[in-house]
Amino acid sequence: MRLLANPVFARMALALLISASAFVVGIFVIRALRRRIVEDSTLPESLGREATVYPYTAVIQQLRQQKFELQNEQQLQQRRAKAYETMATAVIANLPCGILLVAPNGLVKRSNAAARQILGFASPLGMNLDALFRDASGILDSGSSVRVSEACKATLQQPVRKSLEAVYRTVNGEDRTLRFTLIPLSAAPGESAGMAAVITDETATADSRRAKIMHSELSAEMALELRNSLAVISDCARRLTASSDSQAARHLAEDVAVEAERLDKVVGGFLAGNIGAAASAAGA
Repeated sequence: MRLLANPVFARMALALLISASAFVVGIFVIRALRRRIVEDSTLPESLGREATVYPYTAVIQQLRQQKFELQNEQQLQQRRAKAYETMATAVIANLPCGILLVAPNGLVKRSNAAARQILGFASPLGMNLDALFRDASGILDSGSSVRVSEACKATLQQPVRKSLEAVYRTVNGEDRTLRFTLIPLSAAPGESAGMAAVITDETATADSRRAKIMHSELSAEMALELRNSLAVISDCARRLTASSDSQAARHLAEDVAVEAERLDKVVGGFLAGNIGAAASAAGA
């Protein structure tokens, strides 16, 4: 009791109490400040991380969208290419002229029905040029003679368009006059994709041309025969008119009859040939 009543002890106890209170308050203040500092330091970090992640996410989404659009465009191009190929195949198959597509290595890779019919092969697919055309030869538009297979090989080596007319014998032994148009193909500039051979059967045209030439020759020969016969008949008639000898007149009359008979045979043969040619053309 005396100790509690001592003023010095009371002052010391009060000072101790004040110090303890200040210490406790300081601890709470320090904790509050530390919490504030931690919150202030973590908030910008999270914001920065979110700000950094967002552009990458946007770029990834954009790349995915571009990839999706590119895939759609590729599929569209593939469908278009397939449609064009189908259309080209249908057009080639229905052309009246023969079409051969030859690869750069000289092997036939496609042919239509007209080409198979003209050349007489069930399927020339995979055949080389020598086996396909054998010894067929023709004349280029420039006038030089060349084998068909050699002309095709030259077109594959030097992509220059060529045209020639050749006599081709099928495997059945049938001779045909064919017109070849050799067209070089390119997949890209400087890159050969082979050759296309367009074949037309001009056998009937060639036969008609030969028949016209023969007809012209026969007509010229017929005109010469007529002229000679008429000259003989005219001369005999003139001599018959001027002659007073009955025996000479009889000989001249016989000469006129013989010449007239020969002329009749010539004209009859000419007319028979024309009628036969006309009947053949009508039957064809």
